[in-house]
Amino acid sequence: MAAKIIDGKQIAETIRGELKNRISILKEKGITPGLGVILVGNNPASHSYVTAKERACDSIGIYSDDNRLPEDVTETDLLTKINEMNLDPKIHGILVQLPLPKHINESTVLSAIDPKKDVDGFHPINVGKMMIGEDTFFPCTPHGVLQMLLRSKIETSGKHVVVIGRSNIVGKPVANMLLQKRDGANATVTLCHTGTKSIKSHTLQADILIAASGFPNTVTADMVKPGAVVIDVGVNRIEDNTKKSGYRLVGDVDYEGVSAIASAITPVPGGVGPMTITMLLYNTVLSAEIELREGSEL
Repeated sequence: MAAKIIDGKQIAETIRGELKNRISILKEKGITPGLGVILVGNNPASHSYVTAKERACDSIGIYSDDNRLPEDVTETDLLTKINEMNLDPKIHGILVQLPLPKHINESTVLSAIDPKKDVDGFHPINVGKMMIGEDTFFPCTPHGVLQMLLRSKIETSGKHVVVIGRSNIVGKPVANMLLQKRDGANATVTLCHTGTKSIKSHTLQADILIAASGFPNTVTADMVKPGAVVIDVGVNRIEDNTKKSGYRLVGDVDYEGVSAIASAITPVPGGVGPMTITMLLYNTVLSAEIELREGSEL
């Protein structure tokens, strides 16, 4: 029996509809959620991604402040721009598109963002809150994965989740979020990485398998327990001369083989990808709501 497809586009559209309603309430009270975007350099993938985020903001009524800086911008000038946004009352969320040029310290830049405006969820303070189970801005891709599981009515409590990949952007946070004692989590989590011996022995135990390795075909059918749920976070470009672009997008999972074994699976594209941008919008709206709530308590 073929796996059920977990449609990230559809789930993202549902969440964006919910956000539109929340934004309408905020605007009635004089607040328009604002996202400040900083893009350094001319990386084509980053330009495309930032443009998509700005379009998404416009589509649901979020104000977007677009800032494109040259490749050779100094770290000092970049930090100055971030501080301006920290102090700007129209900006509720700040996004610094990664990766940054090599002459700029990524950690310094992310730490300079006001934690109350850290809608990417990368500031050390917000990472720390996430680790100890406090409410905070969750990193967008991991949060998107949890929303997909929750809204697809896939039980996580007591299940064995295996995560492949230990990046600070996906692997570590999604593992931590899933082990927390809360609804949509409460799982037993195994985190595999390049130092793990016999990854297959771990993945075959997974009720839910999350692939975030960054390499195509990391997960093949012989690595998946029949009936497991498979979440493919990867996005990889593969040469394909039959396509006008010269390439096609694939995930970290052998979709054709694994979909014949899994009970549910996310496609690439159209799976986790749309959720990442949507959860950025979610965090921006949440930040505006927190500001309104805190302001009314003064």
